[in-house]
Amino acid sequence: MDDAQRVLLFSALIEAAGPETCWLTPGGGVRLGETLAAAAARELAEETGHLLAAHQLGPVVATCSGQWTAGEQVFLATDSFFFVRVSAAPTVDTSRQETLERSLLTGFRWWTLAELDAATDLVFPVGLGGLVRQLLATGTPARPVLLPWNWADG
Repeated sequence: MDDAQRVLLFSALIEAAGPETCWLTPGGGVRLGETLAAAAARELAEETGHLLAAHQLGPVVATCSGQWTAGEQVFLATDSFFFVRVSAAPTVDTSRQETLERSLLTGFRWWTLAELDAATDLVFPVGLGGLVRQLLATGTPARPVLLPWNWADG
């Protein structure tokens, strides 16, 4: 989230979302031996070019779990979300994205909370706008918030 309270999301065409474009937070997989925070910092750098050390991310603020597909591959994901504030909307550099990321991600944009509320495209994680409002109002929760996985559950 930047100083204007906008959230960076990537557009993607993912089979689980149907024929529609969906919007996702930056992120990805955890490599063997990597902590969640180290993986999040690495993925943030790969997908956005924004460099942060793992300790700068703070605690996990939300989680969700479910299944998604890309081509013939089925992925079972447990997603953990960090709330990262930046002083200004940094330039987004996608040049370090891996092959799978390049094949799925089709663009990016900074969203206001009002735009998230009015979105007609699917936004993942489900409940992102409400989560961000909660974080802004009350700060980091004592335990991560459990978000629904399926867009139909949101």
